[in-house]
Amino acid sequence: MLARIKSYFLGFSLLQRFMLAGLVILLAGMIGIGAWVEKQIETGVIHRTGATTALYVDSFVAPLLQELGQSDELLPEHVEALSQLLQSTAMGQQIVAFKVWDTRGRLLYSTEGSTVGKTYPMHEGMLRARLGEVVSQISPLEEEENAVLAVRHEQLLETYSPVWLSGTNQVIAVAEFYQRTDELESEINVLQRRSWLVVGLAILLMYLLLSGFVRRASDTIDRQQAELARRVVQLSELLSQNQDLHARVRRAAASVALLNESYLRRTGLELHDGPAQDLGLVLLQLDALIGQLEGQPEAALDRQTHEQLSGIESALQNALKEMREIAAGLSLPQLQELNFPETVVRAVRTHERRTGTRVALEMDSVPQQAALPLKITVYRLLQEALNNAFRHANGAGQQVRVISQDDQIVVEISDRGPGFDAEQASGWNGHLGLSGMRERVESLGGRFKIESQIGQGTRIRAYLPCQLEGGSHG
Repeated sequence: MLARIKSYFLGFSLLQRFMLAGLVILLAGMIGIGAWVEKQIETGVIHRTGATTALYVDSFVAPLLQELGQSDELLPEHVEALSQLLQSTAMGQQIVAFKVWDTRGRLLYSTEGSTVGKTYPMHEGMLRARLGEVVSQISPLEEEENAVLAVRHEQLLETYSPVWLSGTNQVIAVAEFYQRTDELESEINVLQRRSWLVVGLAILLMYLLLSGFVRRASDTIDRQQAELARRVVQLSELLSQNQDLHARVRRAAASVALLNESYLRRTGLELHDGPAQDLGLVLLQLDALIGQLEGQPEAALDRQTHEQLSGIESALQNALKEMREIAAGLSLPQLQELNFPETVVRAVRTHERRTGTRVALEMDSVPQQAALPLKITVYRLLQEALNNAFRHANGAGQQVRVISQDDQIVVEISDRGPGFDAEQASGWNGHLGLSGMRERVESLGGRFKIESQIGQGTRIRAYLPCQLEGGSHG
């Protein structure tokens, strides 16, 4: 049953659920406040009646009881006066029963004469009155001294009022009055109905105001949610477009890398087959010419001319060597036939053979296969960084470390050379090698970082994604 109610409640809209919950809370509040006000009205009316009774006691009853300050008994004429007082005053005619108690709980006077002179237990109302407090309450007449009254009445308004010794603060007796509750209940009912009406109208007004406020707030929230949903759709579309453009840029960068390598390979071949061949032919012809001239003493060259020809030959040989090295550097091995670890090893070993230096290589958990643009980028990165280490650090402390970390390949190249101030060179203006390495790495969506200080060597780190969008594996 509770599950059905919960399911039914959850089927409402947020506004309907709030309004229903608000109504329940306000009704509960109205019942609580109404009951409290009803109780306060009843208590107030009873206390007002008790205060009126206390005034009656001070004005009419107390003067007839002053001998109790020195005696334990009432004078007969005062007993007769009390009886006449109850019959001659308007207040007395409303009283059903009247009793006078001494401060020890002995009944000195009662309209029910059979109980006079007896001592009864002192309950709370009597004790409080003996201390000087006026106490009024609705009594069900359950006490022993009220047995006669209980036969004729179901309940009466019971009031205890202290009787003071004239001119002092001494309580010499307690007057007890019993009045019918018909008029009192009628007055209380009228006041309670009015209080319920006021509370109900106030709660209704609060509910209407709250409903209007919540409805306006709900309408505003609905409009904002609709606008937010529209914005989210637009942002989602833009994000999708950006992701698509990003993927296209990555694919374009990978394609550019392949095209660049193709262009560099072609340039290297043209250098090798063109100018390099011509320089080699010139060297052969020059060497043959020098040999012919040296074999003819009568036509021997003077010393200065011979040295000039030798210098020309040496310069041409150096130029041919550098051109062949450049051509070899422009051309990459067939990386498609190599896996990723083999590509790293090939780059390092090629550098070692070319420079005659040693490189400490460490690889850990690297993938076997990788996209061809990634292998080309790593090969060129190692080639350029190790060339810099050989050129500026004479190959001292060359180390290469390649690891796989968080879906990234981290390539680290370091040396123990003289280093440089990396902060001043952060723009890398004039450092074509560093700029080229950074652009290669960032074109694949990676990050490039260089650490170097004067006298403390250089360390280069590249963070490359393991998987390239649109990249083919080789």
